[in-house]
Amino acid sequence: MGEDVRNADLAGLNTFGLPARAARLVHVRSAEQLKALIAEPAWAATPRLVLGSGSNLVLAGDFAGTVLKVELAGRRLVAEHADAWVVEAGAGENWHAFVRWTLEHGWPGLENLSLIPGTVGAAPIQNIGAYGLELAERFDALDAIDLDSGQVRTFSLADCGFAYRDSVFKRAPGRWLVSAVRFRLPRPWRAVTRYADVMQALGERSIATPAALDISDAVVAIRRRKLPDPALLGNAGSFFKNPVVDARLCAHLLAAHPAMPHYPQADGSEKLAAGWLIEQAGWKGRDLGPVGCYERQALVLVNRGGATGADVERIACAIMADVEARFGVRLEPEPVFVRA
Repeated sequence: MGEDVRNADLAGLNTFGLPARAARLVHVRSAEQLKALIAEPAWAATPRLVLGSGSNLVLAGDFAGTVLKVELAGRRLVAEHADAWVVEAGAGENWHAFVRWTLEHGWPGLENLSLIPGTVGAAPIQNIGAYGLELAERFDALDAIDLDSGQVRTFSLADCGFAYRDSVFKRAPGRWLVSAVRFRLPRPWRAVTRYADVMQALGERSIATPAALDISDAVVAIRRRKLPDPALLGNAGSFFKNPVVDARLCAHLLAAHPAMPHYPQADGSEKLAAGWLIEQAGWKGRDLGPVGCYERQALVLVNRGGATGADVERIACAIMADVEARFGVRLEPEPVFVRA
């Protein structure tokens, strides 16, 4: 495919498989190429969408501006310290392939984040997390290009403003293009296995003292069992964030639903399982038009065929309304909705 395409089809560039077109699509393979684009006279007034693998967005219609498809490559060991390895990857690298590369080279620490869809550059934007580990816990720094000025800036952990599935980059769409990310992997390595699903998967393999690769394999098996392959059934992974509520509301809900999963947080609040709430509201395995709530994991919405962004939004709003009516808890979508 060419590097610069007009009236570009985006259906194959989002894992939901939603139909949409962009006025312009640029495949970004170097910083120099991007800086030349920013220097164009019309750039300042051009709407922008930075795109990795399209695994965390809902295209609600055609995009009137320029889509920047990030394809910056490269992986390397930056430094080896007594207490950590520092590794770096280009923003366009596949996330899971990068995780496996670190493990194969003997640099563990990211194994709990195995098989999360997307690119390395998208990982800090979303502050991905799974099975007891958040990306922020392994983050060192990143380089990003200011899409207004073309200047490169290095962001520290504090600069990124990480929160639950959130960052300064997510709050300022179209402003920054992450070009490379560095991770600090602690030495000595310690396994993170506190999630019951991970312990069960390791137990099924009779592994009492797991290595990092064992944990990665267990996480991969769990995710493949619970989550549909986007190549076969369009989806954006977990569609709703796990809501965080105050202790009083949690206690009220537990009185009525003693089996409700809940996870105490450091600040005294409680994190609830969005999938459980959705299932209790009767949505698991149910369809609304061409979009369904996946029968194996209620957190996932799937494209049964021919769905549009409006169809996805319709079922998402219906699920949110039903959960709020039943539990008094407002769910929040995890993917970004991109509108014209």
